[in-house]
Amino acid sequence: MQSGPKTTSEKAANLLNDWQDISFIQIATILLLCFGTIWLLRKTIPFLAERVPSRLRLYLLRAVPILRMIIIISALLWIIPIIFNITVQNFLVIAGAASVAIGFAFKDYVSSLIAGIVAIFERPYGPGDWVEIEGDYGEVINLGMRAIRIRTATDDIITVPHDAIWSNNISNSNTGSQTLMCVADFYLDPHHDAAKVRRELVDVALTSAYLDFRKPVLVVLKETEFATRYSLKAYPFDLRDQFKFVSDLTDRGKGAIRDAGAKPVSMPHFASEDVAKL
Repeated sequence: MQSGPKTTSEKAANLLNDWQDISFIQIATILLLCFGTIWLLRKTIPFLAERVPSRLRLYLLRAVPILRMIIIISALLWIIPIIFNITVQNFLVIAGAASVAIGFAFKDYVSSLIAGIVAIFERPYGPGDWVEIEGDYGEVINLGMRAIRIRTATDDIITVPHDAIWSNNISNSNTGSQTLMCVADFYLDPHHDAAKVRRELVDVALTSAYLDFRKPVLVVLKETEFATRYSLKAYPFDLRDQFKFVSDLTDRGKGAIRDAGAKPVSMPHFASEDVAKL
């Protein structure tokens, strides 16, 4: 005689292995190994990254989130068979129940986790990149599963959830490169020798101790309502020197402009597009 349909409690019981067969010591050991390895990676790789040549630094930093994701997935795949009786039917039951529970209880958190996985593969940013998100500009110092942390030029630490990529534009200044373009702007009275000023500003960039000679130096002119704007664009050898580089270009650029016989203009108001990002 066939038995009747199984009750919900019986079905749930069939999902789990017998309590006597579940090794909680083994599970605890796996978890300790997982989090211990992640902690070691987060301490060791940034430490090494600061002591290797600049061209290798970003590669090491970008390896941290990928290795962390591999370790966490490996730990889960190791633990799940210890606790659950895995069959195709049971897997579908577990996945369905988990997705419904997670979807309602942790919608925003899961959205950030999914965005974090997308960010690892699409790479809108990575450790060592200088990014601007919602008006905050700084270096990505940590790429977590839920959020990133960036350090600004004023040494503030800002945490930005990954789900910002769904609805915000993300400006990445170097995208994995060891350098980025820096811009020093100068506003001059229109009555001057433009060719001479351009030559002087190019010389200022070429004689900077921070310059990356492999990249081009550009001087771009634009007439505004109040003055002629000169944008001196160049690349520092190390992107971490970008603010020193801009300060150096600005300081010596002012002297070169005076030597060229041009007159700077003090402008009380600037259009937003005329203000260069530091």
